[in-house]
Amino acid sequence: MTTHVYLVEDNLVIRHGLLAAMEDIANMAVVGMAQTQIEALEWLNKHPAQWDLLVVDLFLVEGSGMEVVKACAARRPTQRVVVLTNYAEVASSRAMLGGADAVFDKTTQLDEFLAYVERCVAEGETRNADA
Repeated sequence: MTTHVYLVEDNLVIRHGLLAAMEDIANMAVVGMAQTQIEALEWLNKHPAQWDLLVVDLFLVEGSGMEVVKACAARRPTQRVVVLTNYAEVASSRAMLGGADAVFDKTTQLDEFLAYVERCVAEGETRNADA
């Protein structure tokens, strides 16, 4: 089964780089993207069950990725929220307290982030095989 990813990232270059990297992961599809807090919250409110993995940058052109993370507190247990930021060291504990499942630095931990995404996809496949 396909893992559905929603991406909240305002930097066009980074967004395209992430999309290219995630395209190589089997059974994963990006179902939508947002550049602002408002766009992300609107989509998530309209589609609460249509994503499995939410990838959020904390600093957006408008609004805060932290507010997006907090808004997902009532998500299903199988949905994961990952913060991908340039400020992971500073924001990690705050993001985890806000409800993130993992935090990665987008400049130094991209390989670890992609490995995490691959694990999430594999977990989703295992859950569906057991169902």
